[in-house]
Amino acid sequence: MLSPQTGASAAIVLATLNAKYIHASLGLRYLLANMDVHGGPGLKARTQLREFVISQRPTQIVEDLLALSPQVIGLGVYIWNVLETTQVVRLLKILRPDIKVVLGGPEVSFETQEQDICRLADHVITGWGDVSFPKLCRALLDGPQPLMKVIAGEQPALDALALPYQEYNDEDLAKRLLYVEASRGCPFKCEFCLSSLDKTAWAFELDRFMAEMDALYQRGARNFKFVDRTFNLKVDFSVRILTFFLDRMKDAQGHMLSEPDLFVHFEVVPDSLPDRLKELIAQFPAGSLQFEVGIQSFNPEVQQRISRKQDNLKTADNLRWLVKQSHAHVHADLIFGLPGETLQSFAAGFDQLYALAPHEIQFGILKRLRGTPIARHTAEFVMRYDPQTPYTILQNSTVDFFLMQRVKRFARYWEMLANSGRFAASLQLLLAPGSAFGHFLNFSDWLWQTTGKTHEFALEKLVDLLFEHLTSVRALPDDQVLLALLADYRASGARGRPNCLSQLLSAERMALPATGANKPRSERQSRHVNQQNSQHAHRDEIQKAAAAA
Repeated sequence: MLSPQTGASAAIVLATLNAKYIHASLGLRYLLANMDVHGGPGLKARTQLREFVISQRPTQIVEDLLALSPQVIGLGVYIWNVLETTQVVRLLKILRPDIKVVLGGPEVSFETQEQDICRLADHVITGWGDVSFPKLCRALLDGPQPLMKVIAGEQPALDALALPYQEYNDEDLAKRLLYVEASRGCPFKCEFCLSSLDKTAWAFELDRFMAEMDALYQRGARNFKFVDRTFNLKVDFSVRILTFFLDRMKDAQGHMLSEPDLFVHFEVVPDSLPDRLKELIAQFPAGSLQFEVGIQSFNPEVQQRISRKQDNLKTADNLRWLVKQSHAHVHADLIFGLPGETLQSFAAGFDQLYALAPHEIQFGILKRLRGTPIARHTAEFVMRYDPQTPYTILQNSTVDFFLMQRVKRFARYWEMLANSGRFAASLQLLLAPGSAFGHFLNFSDWLWQTTGKTHEFALEKLVDLLFEHLTSVRALPDDQVLLALLADYRASGARGRPNCLSQLLSAERMALPATGANKPRSERQSRHVNQQNSQHAHRDEIQKAAAAA
Protein backbone atom coordinates (compact mmCIF):
# COMPACT_ATOMS: atom_id res chain seq x y z
CA MET A 1 0.00 0.00 0.00
CA LEU A 2 1.16 3.52 -0.76
CA SER A 3 0.42 6.36 1.60
CA PRO A 4 1.12 9.83 0.22
CA GLN A 5 -0.41 11.32 3.37
CA THR A 6 -0.21 10.07 6.91
CA GLY A 7 -2.56 10.30 9.82
CA ALA A 8 -4.73 8.23 12.10
CA SER A 9 -8.05 9.06 10.44
CA ALA A 10 -9.69 10.91 7.57
CA ALA A 11 -13.25 11.94 6.85
CA ILE A 12 -12.67 11.27 3.14
CA VAL A 13 -10.44 8.62 1.60
CA LEU A 14 -9.52 8.65 -2.08
CA ALA A 15 -8.45 5.20 -3.24
CA THR A 16 -7.88 3.02 -6.26
CA LEU A 17 -6.36 -0.33 -7.19
CA ASN A 18 -3.48 0.15 -9.62
CA ALA A 19 -2.36 -2.61 -11.96
CA LYS A 20 1.18 -2.44 -10.57
CA TYR A 21 3.05 -0.58 -7.87
CA ILE A 22 5.01 1.40 -10.46
CA HIS A 23 1.84 3.15 -11.65
CA ALA A 24 0.70 6.24 -9.73
CA SER A 25 -2.87 7.49 -10.11
CA LEU A 26 -3.06 10.90 -11.76
CA GLY A 27 -6.86 10.99 -11.36
CA LEU A 28 -6.78 10.66 -7.57
CA ARG A 29 -4.19 13.39 -7.31
CA TYR A 30 -6.37 15.73 -9.37
CA LEU A 31 -9.25 15.09 -6.97
CA LEU A 32 -7.05 15.67 -3.92
CA ALA A 33 -5.61 18.89 -5.33
CA ASN A 34 -9.10 20.27 -6.01
CA MET A 35 -10.80 19.40 -2.72
CA ASP A 36 -10.50 22.92 -1.25
CA VAL A 37 -10.83 24.70 -4.61
CA HIS A 38 -14.20 23.16 -5.45
CA GLY A 39 -15.37 21.71 -2.14
CA GLY A 40 -14.59 24.59 0.16
CA PRO A 41 -11.83 25.47 2.64
CA GLY A 42 -10.59 22.71 4.92
CA LEU A 43 -11.84 19.77 2.86
CA LYS A 44 -8.41 18.72 1.63
CA ALA A 45 -7.11 18.53 5.20
CA ARG A 46 -9.88 16.01 5.92
CA THR A 47 -8.91 13.86 2.94
CA GLN A 48 -6.28 11.16 2.55
CA LEU A 49 -5.11 9.28 -0.53
CA ARG A 50 -4.52 5.53 -0.55
CA GLU A 51 -3.30 3.40 -3.46
CA PHE A 52 -3.33 -0.37 -3.65
CA VAL A 53 -2.54 -2.94 -6.33
CA ILE A 54 -4.98 -5.46 -7.77
CA SER A 55 -2.89 -8.38 -6.49
CA GLN A 56 -3.72 -7.46 -2.87
CA ARG A 57 -6.47 -9.32 -1.05
CA PRO A 58 -9.76 -7.38 -0.88
CA THR A 59 -9.97 -8.03 2.86
CA GLN A 60 -6.57 -6.43 3.37
CA ILE A 61 -7.60 -3.39 1.34
CA VAL A 62 -10.84 -3.04 3.31
CA GLU A 63 -8.98 -3.37 6.60
CA ASP A 64 -6.62 -0.56 5.64
CA LEU A 65 -9.49 1.66 4.49
CA LEU A 66 -11.61 1.11 7.58
CA ALA A 67 -8.62 1.77 9.85
CA LEU A 68 -8.88 5.42 8.75
CA SER A 69 -12.47 5.68 10.08
CA PRO A 70 -13.74 7.45 6.96
CA GLN A 71 -17.22 8.82 6.35
CA VAL A 72 -16.74 8.88 2.56
CA ILE A 73 -14.64 6.59 0.36
CA GLY A 74 -14.08 7.57 -3.26
CA LEU A 75 -12.89 4.80 -5.55
CA GLY A 76 -11.40 5.15 -9.03
CA VAL A 77 -12.75 2.35 -11.23
CA TYR A 78 -11.07 1.23 -14.44
CA ILE A 79 -11.30 -1.73 -16.79
CA TRP A 80 -8.31 -3.40 -15.12
CA ASN A 81 -9.60 -3.15 -11.54
CA VAL A 82 -13.39 -3.30 -11.67
CA LEU A 83 -13.69 -6.93 -10.55
CA GLU A 84 -11.41 -6.46 -7.57
CA THR A 85 -12.95 -3.09 -6.69
CA THR A 86 -16.43 -4.62 -6.80
CA GLN A 87 -15.39 -7.08 -4.11
CA VAL A 88 -13.93 -4.25 -2.03
CA VAL A 89 -17.20 -2.30 -2.26
CA ARG A 90 -19.22 -5.42 -1.42
CA LEU A 91 -17.17 -5.97 1.75
CA LEU A 92 -17.37 -2.31 2.72
CA LYS A 93 -21.17 -2.29 2.49
CA ILE A 94 -21.40 -5.50 4.54
CA LEU A 95 -19.08 -4.25 7.27
CA ARG A 96 -19.89 -0.53 7.32
CA PRO A 97 -23.07 0.30 5.38
CA ASP A 98 -23.02 3.79 6.92
CA ILE A 99 -19.90 4.79 4.97
CA LYS A 100 -20.77 6.55 1.72
CA VAL A 101 -19.05 4.88 -1.22
CA VAL A 102 -18.60 7.09 -4.28
CA LEU A 103 -17.39 5.70 -7.61
CA GLY A 104 -15.77 7.49 -10.51
CA GLY A 105 -13.64 6.71 -13.53
CA PRO A 106 -14.17 5.58 -17.14
CA GLU A 107 -15.44 2.10 -16.30
CA VAL A 108 -18.47 3.44 -14.36
CA SER A 109 -19.14 6.50 -16.53
CA PHE A 110 -21.33 4.50 -18.93
CA GLU A 111 -23.89 1.69 -18.65
CA THR A 112 -24.13 2.26 -14.90
CA GLN A 113 -27.47 0.46 -14.63
CA GLU A 114 -25.87 -2.79 -15.82
CA GLN A 115 -23.04 -2.94 -13.30
CA ASP A 116 -23.03 -4.67 -9.92
CA ILE A 117 -20.49 -2.22 -8.54
CA CYS A 118 -22.78 0.71 -9.31
CA ARG A 119 -25.73 -0.97 -7.63
CA LEU A 120 -23.64 -1.52 -4.50
CA ALA A 121 -22.31 2.03 -4.28
CA ASP A 122 -24.09 5.06 -2.84
CA HIS A 123 -23.13 7.48 -5.62
CA VAL A 124 -21.55 7.35 -9.06
CA ILE A 125 -19.95 10.34 -10.78
CA THR A 126 -19.77 9.95 -14.54
CA GLY A 127 -17.18 11.78 -16.61
CA TRP A 128 -15.00 14.49 -15.09
CA GLY A 129 -14.85 14.35 -11.30
CA ASP A 130 -12.43 17.20 -10.50
CA VAL A 131 -15.27 19.56 -9.52
CA SER A 132 -18.19 17.22 -8.86
CA PHE A 133 -16.45 14.94 -6.35
CA PRO A 134 -15.38 17.73 -3.93
CA LYS A 135 -18.87 19.25 -4.13
CA LEU A 136 -20.45 15.88 -3.42
CA CYS A 137 -18.15 15.26 -0.46
CA ARG A 138 -19.05 18.62 1.06
CA ALA A 139 -22.75 17.78 0.75
CA LEU A 140 -22.27 14.29 2.21
CA LEU A 141 -20.35 15.63 5.21
CA ASP A 142 -22.19 18.87 5.90
CA GLY A 143 -25.50 18.61 4.01
CA PRO A 144 -27.86 18.97 2.40
CA GLN A 145 -27.72 15.33 1.35
CA PRO A 146 -27.70 14.79 -2.42
CA LEU A 147 -30.84 13.36 -3.99
CA MET A 148 -29.30 11.78 -7.09
CA LYS A 149 -27.30 8.56 -7.06
CA VAL A 150 -25.78 9.01 -10.53
CA ILE A 151 -24.25 12.45 -10.95
CA ALA A 152 -23.04 13.74 -14.31
CA GLY A 153 -19.58 15.18 -13.80
CA GLU A 154 -19.15 18.90 -14.34
CA GLN A 155 -16.55 19.83 -16.95
CA PRO A 156 -14.87 23.12 -15.99
CA ALA A 157 -12.46 25.24 -17.97
CA LEU A 158 -8.97 23.84 -17.45
CA ASP A 159 -7.73 27.05 -15.85
CA ALA A 160 -10.29 26.50 -13.07
CA LEU A 161 -8.52 23.31 -11.99
CA ALA A 162 -5.73 23.06 -9.45
CA LEU A 163 -2.92 21.01 -10.98
CA PRO A 164 -2.06 17.77 -9.19
CA TYR A 165 1.70 17.48 -9.47
CA GLN A 166 2.55 18.63 -5.95
CA GLU A 167 0.61 15.60 -4.72
CA TYR A 168 3.31 13.25 -6.00
CA ASN A 169 5.49 12.46 -2.97
CA ASP A 170 9.20 11.72 -2.80
CA GLU A 171 8.67 7.96 -3.10
CA ASP A 172 6.60 8.51 -6.24
CA LEU A 173 9.35 10.62 -7.78
CA ALA A 174 12.07 8.14 -6.94
CA LYS A 175 10.41 4.84 -7.78
CA ARG A 176 7.32 5.27 -9.91
CA LEU A 177 6.14 6.37 -13.34
CA LEU A 178 4.71 9.89 -13.13
CA TYR A 179 1.69 10.60 -15.31
CA VAL A 180 1.33 14.15 -16.59
CA GLU A 181 -0.95 15.83 -19.14
CA ALA A 182 -0.51 18.98 -21.17
CA SER A 183 -3.99 18.56 -22.66
CA ARG A 184 -7.21 16.61 -22.29
CA GLY A 185 -9.50 15.18 -24.91
CA CYS A 186 -8.96 14.23 -28.53
CA PRO A 187 -10.32 15.65 -31.80
CA PHE A 188 -10.33 12.26 -33.54
CA LYS A 189 -13.27 9.86 -33.60
CA CYS A 190 -11.74 6.35 -33.59
CA GLU A 191 -14.70 4.29 -32.45
CA PHE A 192 -12.83 1.78 -30.28
CA CYS A 193 -11.57 4.60 -28.00
CA LEU A 194 -13.42 6.50 -25.27
CA SER A 195 -11.69 9.69 -26.39
CA SER A 196 -13.83 9.53 -29.52
CA LEU A 197 -16.62 10.98 -27.37
CA ASP A 198 -14.69 14.21 -26.84
CA LYS A 199 -15.61 17.08 -29.11
CA THR A 200 -12.06 18.40 -29.24
CA ALA A 201 -8.80 18.55 -27.30
CA TRP A 202 -8.30 21.17 -24.59
CA ALA A 203 -4.81 22.39 -23.71
CA PHE A 204 -3.69 23.55 -20.28
CA GLU A 205 -2.13 27.01 -20.16
CA LEU A 206 1.43 26.23 -21.21
CA ASP A 207 3.40 28.56 -18.89
CA ARG A 208 1.55 27.18 -15.90
CA PHE A 209 2.05 23.59 -17.01
CA MET A 210 5.77 24.04 -17.71
CA ALA A 211 6.27 25.60 -14.28
CA GLU A 212 4.80 22.44 -12.76
CA MET A 213 7.10 20.25 -14.86
CA ASP A 214 10.09 22.28 -13.73
CA ALA A 215 9.03 21.93 -10.10
CA LEU A 216 8.78 18.16 -10.52
CA TYR A 217 12.20 18.07 -12.15
CA GLN A 218 13.75 20.19 -9.39
CA ARG A 219 12.34 17.74 -6.84
CA GLY A 220 14.09 14.88 -8.62
CA ALA A 221 11.49 13.52 -11.05
CA ARG A 222 13.14 11.81 -14.01
CA ASN A 223 10.42 9.59 -15.50
CA PHE A 224 7.46 11.29 -17.17
CA LYS A 225 4.60 9.68 -19.06
CA PHE A 226 2.41 12.12 -20.97
CA VAL A 227 -1.14 10.78 -21.16
CA ASP A 228 -2.19 13.27 -23.87
CA ARG A 229 -3.96 11.34 -26.61
CA THR A 230 -2.43 13.54 -29.30
CA PHE A 231 0.81 15.05 -28.01
CA ASN A 232 1.90 16.41 -31.41
CA LEU A 233 -1.47 17.96 -32.25
CA LYS A 234 -0.30 21.52 -31.46
CA VAL A 235 3.23 21.76 -32.77
CA ASP A 236 4.14 24.96 -30.87
CA PHE A 237 3.26 23.26 -27.58
CA SER A 238 5.11 20.08 -28.56
CA VAL A 239 8.24 22.04 -29.48
CA ARG A 240 8.32 23.83 -26.17
CA ILE A 241 7.80 20.65 -24.15
CA LEU A 242 10.46 18.71 -26.04
CA THR A 243 12.88 21.64 -25.69
CA PHE A 244 12.27 21.72 -21.94
CA PHE A 245 13.34 18.11 -21.51
CA LEU A 246 16.16 18.33 -24.02
CA ASP A 247 17.67 21.33 -22.20
CA ARG A 248 17.79 19.34 -18.99
CA MET A 249 19.96 16.71 -20.62
CA LYS A 250 22.69 19.24 -21.45
CA ASP A 251 25.47 20.81 -19.41
CA ALA A 252 26.00 24.53 -18.86
CA GLN A 253 27.80 24.79 -22.19
CA GLY A 254 24.92 23.20 -24.07
CA HIS A 255 26.64 19.85 -24.62
CA MET A 256 24.67 16.65 -24.22
CA LEU A 257 25.45 14.83 -20.97
CA SER A 258 27.21 11.50 -21.43
CA GLU A 259 24.57 9.67 -19.37
CA PRO A 260 21.34 11.71 -19.18
CA ASP A 261 18.93 10.33 -16.62
CA LEU A 262 15.61 11.52 -18.08
CA PHE A 263 12.96 9.31 -19.63
CA VAL A 264 9.90 10.80 -21.38
CA HIS A 265 6.99 8.97 -23.05
CA PHE A 266 4.54 10.49 -25.54
CA GLU A 267 1.63 9.21 -27.60
CA VAL A 268 1.78 10.74 -31.07
CA VAL A 269 -0.42 11.08 -34.13
CA PRO A 270 1.44 8.87 -36.62
CA ASP A 271 0.93 10.88 -39.80
CA SER A 272 1.93 14.30 -38.44
CA LEU A 273 5.62 14.82 -37.77
CA PRO A 274 6.72 18.22 -39.12
CA ASP A 275 10.38 19.15 -39.50
CA ARG A 276 10.34 21.36 -36.38
CA LEU A 277 9.61 18.28 -34.28
CA LYS A 278 12.05 16.08 -36.16
CA GLU A 279 14.89 18.51 -35.49
CA LEU A 280 14.29 18.22 -31.75
CA ILE A 281 13.57 14.50 -31.69
CA ALA A 282 16.84 13.77 -33.48
CA GLN A 283 18.77 15.38 -30.62
CA PHE A 284 17.44 13.11 -27.86
CA PRO A 285 19.98 10.46 -26.83
CA ALA A 286 19.16 6.75 -26.73
CA GLY A 287 17.11 5.63 -23.76
CA SER A 288 15.53 9.02 -23.06
CA LEU A 289 12.55 9.24 -25.42
CA GLN A 290 9.74 6.81 -26.20
CA PHE A 291 6.90 7.26 -28.66
CA GLU A 292 3.70 5.24 -28.66
CA VAL A 293 2.44 5.30 -32.24
CA GLY A 294 -1.12 4.12 -32.70
CA ILE A 295 -1.41 2.47 -36.11
CA GLN A 296 -4.26 0.08 -35.22
CA SER A 297 -4.89 -0.92 -38.85
CA PHE A 298 -3.40 -0.26 -42.27
CA ASN A 299 -6.65 -1.35 -43.96
CA PRO A 300 -8.32 1.77 -45.51
CA GLU A 301 -11.79 0.18 -45.50
CA VAL A 302 -11.52 -0.71 -41.82
CA GLN A 303 -10.13 2.73 -40.99
CA GLN A 304 -13.08 4.40 -42.68
CA ARG A 305 -15.55 2.07 -41.02
CA ILE A 306 -14.33 2.95 -37.53
CA SER A 307 -14.00 6.69 -38.32
CA ARG A 308 -10.21 6.67 -38.12
CA LYS A 309 -8.49 9.28 -40.27
CA GLN A 310 -4.92 8.27 -41.08
CA ASP A 311 -2.63 8.92 -44.02
CA ASN A 312 -0.93 5.54 -44.33
CA LEU A 313 1.86 6.77 -46.59
CA LYS A 314 2.81 9.59 -44.24
CA THR A 315 2.50 7.24 -41.29
CA ALA A 316 4.96 4.80 -42.88
CA ASP A 317 7.37 7.61 -43.78
CA ASN A 318 7.30 9.00 -40.24
CA LEU A 319 7.83 5.60 -38.65
CA ARG A 320 10.71 4.93 -41.00
CA TRP A 321 12.28 8.26 -40.06
CA LEU A 322 11.84 7.69 -36.32
CA VAL A 323 13.49 4.28 -36.48
CA LYS A 324 16.36 5.23 -38.79
CA GLN A 325 17.03 8.89 -38.02
CA SER A 326 16.35 9.17 -34.29
CA HIS A 327 17.26 7.37 -31.08
CA ALA A 328 13.64 7.29 -29.89
CA HIS A 329 12.23 3.96 -28.79
CA VAL A 330 9.22 3.37 -31.06
CA HIS A 331 6.28 1.37 -29.73
CA ALA A 332 3.63 0.82 -32.44
CA ASP A 333 0.10 -0.46 -31.79
CA LEU A 334 -2.10 -2.75 -33.87
CA ILE A 335 -5.60 -3.99 -33.03
CA PHE A 336 -6.98 -7.33 -34.21
CA GLY A 337 -10.72 -7.95 -34.39
CA LEU A 338 -11.94 -4.64 -35.85
CA PRO A 339 -15.18 -4.94 -37.83
CA GLY A 340 -14.53 -6.24 -41.34
CA GLU A 341 -10.82 -6.96 -40.79
CA THR A 342 -9.88 -10.43 -42.04
CA LEU A 343 -6.89 -12.48 -41.03
CA GLN A 344 -5.39 -11.89 -44.47
CA SER A 345 -5.80 -8.10 -44.39
CA PHE A 346 -4.48 -7.89 -40.85
CA ALA A 347 -1.49 -10.07 -41.75
CA ALA A 348 -0.68 -7.70 -44.64
CA GLY A 349 -0.80 -4.74 -42.26
CA PHE A 350 1.30 -6.55 -39.68
CA ASP A 351 3.94 -7.38 -42.29
CA GLN A 352 3.93 -3.78 -43.49
CA LEU A 353 4.49 -2.55 -39.94
CA TYR A 354 7.13 -5.19 -39.20
CA ALA A 355 9.08 -4.10 -42.29
CA LEU A 356 9.23 -0.58 -40.85
CA ALA A 357 11.11 -2.09 -37.87
CA PRO A 358 9.60 -0.37 -34.81
CA HIS A 359 11.27 -1.52 -31.62
CA GLU A 360 8.03 -3.02 -30.34
CA ILE A 361 4.76 -4.02 -31.97
CA GLN A 362 2.05 -4.02 -29.34
CA PHE A 363 -0.40 -6.54 -30.73
CA GLY A 364 -3.74 -5.87 -29.04
CA ILE A 365 -7.11 -7.60 -29.33
CA LEU A 366 -10.19 -5.40 -29.72
CA LYS A 367 -12.06 -4.61 -26.50
CA ARG A 368 -15.54 -3.14 -26.27
CA LEU A 369 -14.96 -0.39 -23.77
CA ARG A 370 -18.18 0.83 -22.17
CA GLY A 371 -19.57 3.84 -23.98
CA THR A 372 -17.48 3.56 -27.15
CA PRO A 373 -19.20 3.88 -30.55
CA ILE A 374 -17.70 0.57 -31.74
CA ALA A 375 -20.91 -0.96 -30.39
CA ARG A 376 -22.81 0.32 -33.45
CA HIS A 377 -21.17 -2.44 -35.53
CA THR A 378 -22.29 -5.27 -33.25
CA ALA A 379 -25.26 -6.45 -35.30
CA GLU A 380 -23.88 -5.99 -38.82
CA PHE A 381 -20.56 -7.71 -38.11
CA VAL A 382 -21.89 -10.16 -35.50
CA MET A 383 -19.45 -8.88 -32.91
CA ARG A 384 -19.41 -11.11 -29.83
CA TYR A 385 -17.53 -9.91 -26.75
CA ASP A 386 -16.59 -11.51 -23.46
CA PRO A 387 -19.03 -10.09 -20.86
CA GLN A 388 -16.23 -10.02 -18.27
CA THR A 389 -13.45 -7.45 -18.23
CA PRO A 390 -11.58 -6.57 -20.32
CA TYR A 391 -14.52 -7.25 -22.71
CA THR A 392 -12.31 -8.78 -25.41
CA ILE A 393 -13.78 -9.73 -28.78
CA LEU A 394 -14.54 -13.46 -29.00
CA GLN A 395 -15.57 -13.67 -32.64
CA ASN A 396 -17.12 -11.69 -35.47
CA SER A 397 -18.37 -12.21 -39.00
CA THR A 398 -14.86 -12.48 -40.48
CA VAL A 399 -13.00 -14.23 -37.63
CA ASP A 400 -14.52 -17.22 -35.87
CA PHE A 401 -13.88 -18.13 -32.23
CA PHE A 402 -11.18 -20.72 -32.97
CA LEU A 403 -9.19 -18.36 -35.17
CA MET A 404 -9.56 -15.61 -32.58
CA GLN A 405 -8.08 -17.95 -29.95
CA ARG A 406 -5.13 -18.67 -32.24
CA VAL A 407 -4.48 -14.96 -32.71
CA LYS A 408 -4.75 -14.27 -28.98
CA ARG A 409 -2.04 -16.87 -28.39
CA PHE A 410 0.01 -15.21 -31.13
CA ALA A 411 -0.29 -11.90 -29.24
CA ARG A 412 0.83 -13.49 -25.99
CA TYR A 413 3.79 -15.28 -27.55
CA TRP A 414 4.77 -12.17 -29.51
CA GLU A 415 4.97 -10.20 -26.28
CA MET A 416 7.01 -12.96 -24.69
CA LEU A 417 9.53 -13.40 -27.51
CA ALA A 418 9.60 -10.34 -29.76
CA ASN A 419 8.79 -7.51 -27.35
CA SER A 420 10.99 -8.93 -24.59
CA GLY A 421 14.01 -7.97 -26.70
CA ARG A 422 15.75 -11.22 -25.79
CA PHE A 423 15.61 -12.95 -29.18
CA ALA A 424 16.74 -10.35 -31.72
CA ALA A 425 18.99 -12.66 -33.77
CA SER A 426 16.74 -15.72 -33.49
CA LEU A 427 13.67 -13.77 -34.63
CA GLN A 428 15.44 -12.83 -37.86
CA LEU A 429 15.62 -16.53 -38.63
CA LEU A 430 12.08 -17.23 -37.45
CA LEU A 431 10.34 -14.42 -39.35
CA ALA A 432 12.07 -14.58 -42.75
CA PRO A 433 11.80 -15.00 -45.64
CA GLY A 434 8.25 -14.10 -46.64
CA SER A 435 5.44 -13.14 -44.27
CA ALA A 436 6.61 -12.41 -40.72
CA PHE A 437 3.01 -12.78 -39.55
CA GLY A 438 2.62 -16.14 -41.26
CA HIS A 439 5.86 -17.51 -39.84
CA PHE A 440 5.05 -16.40 -36.31
CA LEU A 441 1.48 -17.72 -36.50
CA ASN A 442 2.86 -21.11 -37.52
CA PHE A 443 5.32 -20.98 -34.62
CA SER A 444 2.53 -19.91 -32.26
CA ASP A 445 0.32 -22.84 -33.34
CA TRP A 446 3.25 -25.25 -32.96
CA LEU A 447 4.20 -23.88 -29.53
CA TRP A 448 0.63 -24.27 -28.27
CA GLN A 449 0.33 -27.80 -29.64
CA THR A 450 3.71 -28.73 -28.14
CA THR A 451 3.33 -27.21 -24.67
CA GLY A 452 -0.34 -26.33 -24.11
CA LYS A 453 0.89 -23.20 -22.27
CA THR A 454 0.86 -19.46 -22.85
CA HIS A 455 2.60 -18.44 -19.61
CA GLU A 456 5.32 -19.54 -17.20
CA PHE A 457 8.04 -20.29 -19.73
CA ALA A 458 11.58 -20.19 -18.37
CA LEU A 459 14.04 -18.45 -20.67
CA GLU A 460 16.07 -21.63 -21.04
CA LYS A 461 12.96 -23.57 -22.07
CA LEU A 462 12.10 -20.96 -24.69
CA VAL A 463 15.60 -21.23 -26.15
CA ASP A 464 15.24 -25.00 -26.47
CA LEU A 465 11.76 -24.69 -28.00
CA LEU A 466 12.97 -22.16 -30.55
CA PHE A 467 15.83 -24.47 -31.46
CA GLU A 468 13.46 -27.39 -31.93
CA HIS A 469 11.06 -25.41 -34.11
CA LEU A 470 13.72 -23.77 -36.27
CA THR A 471 15.62 -27.00 -36.88
CA SER A 472 12.86 -29.61 -36.94
CA VAL A 473 9.90 -27.69 -38.35
CA ARG A 474 11.61 -24.98 -40.41
CA ALA A 475 14.55 -27.30 -41.27
CA LEU A 476 17.18 -24.60 -40.81
CA PRO A 477 20.80 -25.72 -40.30
CA ASP A 478 21.65 -26.55 -36.68
CA ASP A 479 24.83 -24.46 -36.69
CA GLN A 480 23.06 -21.36 -37.98
CA VAL A 481 20.32 -21.64 -35.37
CA LEU A 482 22.74 -22.33 -32.52
CA LEU A 483 24.85 -19.28 -33.34
CA ALA A 484 21.78 -17.02 -33.30
CA LEU A 485 20.46 -18.50 -30.06
CA LEU A 486 23.88 -18.28 -28.43
CA ALA A 487 24.17 -14.59 -29.35
CA ASP A 488 20.74 -13.89 -27.91
CA TYR A 489 21.40 -15.90 -24.76
CA ARG A 490 24.71 -14.14 -24.14
CA ALA A 491 23.04 -10.75 -24.56
CA SER A 492 20.27 -11.66 -22.10
CA GLY A 493 22.76 -12.06 -19.26
CA ALA A 494 21.05 -15.26 -18.12
CA ARG A 495 23.14 -17.76 -16.15
CA GLY A 496 21.28 -21.01 -16.84
CA ARG A 497 22.16 -23.57 -19.47
CA PRO A 498 19.62 -24.44 -22.19
CA ASN A 499 20.06 -28.01 -23.39
CA CYS A 500 20.71 -26.99 -26.97
CA LEU A 501 23.49 -24.60 -25.93
CA SER A 502 25.02 -26.74 -23.19
CA GLN A 503 28.09 -27.88 -25.13
CA LEU A 504 28.76 -24.45 -26.62
CA LEU A 505 28.49 -22.71 -23.24
CA SER A 506 30.74 -25.29 -21.58
CA ALA A 507 33.41 -24.97 -24.28
CA GLU A 508 33.20 -21.20 -24.13
CA ARG A 509 33.73 -21.09 -20.37
CA MET A 510 36.66 -23.53 -20.52
CA ALA A 511 38.32 -21.35 -23.17
CA LEU A 512 38.15 -18.13 -21.09
CA PRO A 513 41.64 -16.93 -20.09
CA ALA A 514 42.41 -16.51 -16.41
CA THR A 515 42.66 -12.73 -16.65
CA GLY A 516 41.26 -9.88 -14.63
CA ALA A 517 38.10 -10.22 -16.68
CA ASN A 518 37.01 -13.23 -14.66
CA LYS A 519 38.71 -12.65 -11.34
CA PRO A 520 36.43 -12.43 -8.32
CA ARG A 521 35.08 -8.94 -7.80
CA SER A 522 35.85 -6.96 -4.68
CA GLU A 523 32.94 -6.15 -2.39
CA ARG A 524 33.03 -2.54 -3.61
CA GLN A 525 33.00 -3.63 -7.27
CA SER A 526 30.11 -5.98 -6.62
CA ARG A 527 28.07 -3.23 -4.99
CA HIS A 528 28.74 -0.94 -7.95
CA VAL A 529 27.74 -3.58 -10.51
CA ASN A 530 24.61 -4.51 -8.55
CA GLN A 531 23.65 -0.85 -8.30
CA GLN A 532 24.08 -0.39 -12.06
CA ASN A 533 22.04 -3.52 -12.79
CA SER A 534 19.31 -2.32 -10.46
CA GLN A 535 19.19 1.09 -12.15
CA HIS A 536 19.01 -0.47 -15.60
CA ALA A 537 16.29 -2.87 -14.48
CA HIS A 538 14.27 0.01 -13.03
CA ARG A 539 14.64 2.00 -16.28
CA ASP A 540 13.49 -1.06 -18.27
CA GLU A 541 10.50 -1.45 -15.95
CA ILE A 542 9.62 2.23 -16.35
CA GLN A 543 9.77 1.91 -20.14
CA LYS A 544 7.61 -1.22 -20.14
CA ALA A 545 5.10 0.41 -17.80
CA ALA A 546 4.95 3.52 -19.96
CA ALA A 547 4.27 1.49 -23.07
CA ALA A 548 1.65 -0.74 -21.46
CA ALA A 549 -0.28 1.74 -19.36
